[in-house]
Amino acid sequence: MVATTSPSELPERVDRFDRVERAAHWANAVLFGIAMATAAALYIGSLSALVGRRELVKDIHVISGLALPVPLVVAAVGRWGRAFRRDLSRLNRWTRDDVRWLRSWSRDPLVRAGKFNAGQKLNAAFTGGAILLLLATGSIMKWFDPFPLTWRTGATFVHDWVAFFLFITIAGHIVYALRDSDAMRAMWRGWIPSAWVEHHAPLWHDELSREAEATPPAAHSSARPSDARDAG
Repeated sequence: MVATTSPSELPERVDRFDRVERAAHWANAVLFGIAMATAAALYIGSLSALVGRRELVKDIHVISGLALPVPLVVAAVGRWGRAFRRDLSRLNRWTRDDVRWLRSWSRDPLVRAGKFNAGQKLNAAFTGGAILLLLATGSIMKWFDPFPLTWRTGATFVHDWVAFFLFITIAGHIVYALRDSDAMRAMWRGWIPSAWVEHHAPLWHDELSREAEATPPAAHSSARPSDARDAG
């Protein structure tokens, strides 16, 4: 007798991020890395003396900063950005469980997180706002002629402090990512074990189960095109 699989049962692996989302993430990560490295070379005296060519470093810093929003904008437009836009909607949707997650520092066992927990939502909100602030203040610092001195001074102050806190945020993001091999692999290959989803993102697991239940059985029996590439 051949065992049958329930339509609502999830496969061993589920898609978490598509190619567009992964490309946008890594392009943004490279730009952040360049911006932070050049900022360090500009603001830390010993590094500045070691690297030299201050004007070139400054130009690279400005170009990488201006380019920061580009991968996100490209990923969000057109039909290819459907998954990205859906995840942006998830990141902007806060629930009571998210508030409890923050209050308990993620230790409340009764909290049911979605695809993104409250910490990831907060990180995304801060990073998105920081990009806009750095872009605005950096533009004033670069093209300062039309602006009064008070604007330039204020822009420099805000730019420096936002960059400092963003550096800390990104460092924390990297540390947490390296501690979770499944989540890290999802950003490289796109898929994540369904067991991870059930444990860390039960609300998303319920969402995927409902979608699987609504999918015709024939669709479940057909393998995904990426299965052969992602195997192993």
